[in-house]
Amino acid sequence: MAADPPVIRAAGTVLGRPGAAGREVALVHRPRYGDWSLPKGKAAAGEHPLRTAVRETAEETGVTPRLGPRLPSVEYETARGPKRVDYWAAEAAAADPFSAGDEVDRWEWVPLAEARDRLTYAHDAGVLAAYAELPEHTRPVIVLRHAPAGEKRHWHDRDLVRPLDDRGREEAAVLSRLLHSYAPRRAFSSATARCLESLLDYAFALDVPLVADQSFTLASTTPERAAARLRELLGSPGEEHDGLVVCTHGELVPVLARAACPPDRLPADPSLPKASFWVFHRAPGADGAVVSVERHDVRAGRGDRRGGT
Repeated sequence: MAADPPVIRAAGTVLGRPGAAGREVALVHRPRYGDWSLPKGKAAAGEHPLRTAVRETAEETGVTPRLGPRLPSVEYETARGPKRVDYWAAEAAAADPFSAGDEVDRWEWVPLAEARDRLTYAHDAGVLAAYAELPEHTRPVIVLRHAPAGEKRHWHDRDLVRPLDDRGREEAAVLSRLLHSYAPRRAFSSATARCLESLLDYAFALDVPLVADQSFTLASTTPERAAARLRELLGSPGEEHDGLVVCTHGELVPVLARAACPPDRLPADPSLPKASFWVFHRAPGADGAVVSVERHDVRAGRGDRRGGT
C-alpha cells in the first residue's frame, strides 16, 4: 500500500492597516488561478512557519509584516496532496516597491467589511472572520528560555559567566530571526552570560537596548520578585506600543508565564525547552487582556512539530 503523501506546509498573514472607514486588509491576485486570496506561500526546506509567513507576505506585497496573534489554520487537498496553511494577523513594519510576478500580479488594500466578498475561497473567509474579532492593534509579550549552554557540571567557573555552547550560538541566531517576526522594542534579560547572549543577536540587529535585570537572574531573585518585575514592566509607559521580550532560566519561565497570562489560557505545565518561547498577545492598555497565546521552538520546521500552540 502506498504511503500517504506528506502534508505540504505553508504560511501567510491577514495583513491589516487603519483605513479612513475602518480597518483594511491586503488581498493578492494570482494570475495563474484568477483568484483573490490572502498573502501566503509554501515553506522552504527547514523553514520555521513564522519566517514563512513573514517572507511570503513580503514577497507577494512588498510589505514586511510584524506578526500579531495566531489565526486558524486551513487544510485542503491539492493536486500534489494535502496542504496546511498557518496564518497570523499582521501589520506593516516596512514597505518596499511592489514588483508584479508570475505568482502575484497585483494586490490591493480592501476595507475589511468588503474583503469577504472579494475572496475566492470560503476557507479564507473563515480566517478573515477570526481576524475581524481581534483588536485592531495588539502587542507581544515574549518569555524566552535561553539557548543551550553546555552542561553545568562541566563548567568550573562562576555560573554567571557560563556562555552558550556551539549549538546555543547557532540557535540564538535562529531566535533572532524568529523574534524579528514580532519585533518587540524592549528587551530584558537575566544578567547571566547565557541569557544575554541568547538575545544579543536580536538586540543588535534591531538596535534595541538590552537590559540585564537581576529580577530575572536565578541566583539573585525569587519567584515573587521576578513576577512582580514583569508585571511592573507590563504596566510601564510605552510598553503597550513597543512589545516586550524577557530572556530567563527554565526555573523562572513558568513563573513569568503565569504573571503574564491568566491561568485558564496556559497548560498545567507552562515550562519550555531551551531556545523556546511563549508569546502572549495583549490588547491595548496597561491592563490589556491576553487575546492569544503561542509557543514556539527554534526546531519547528526541521522535523519538530512544536511550531506553535
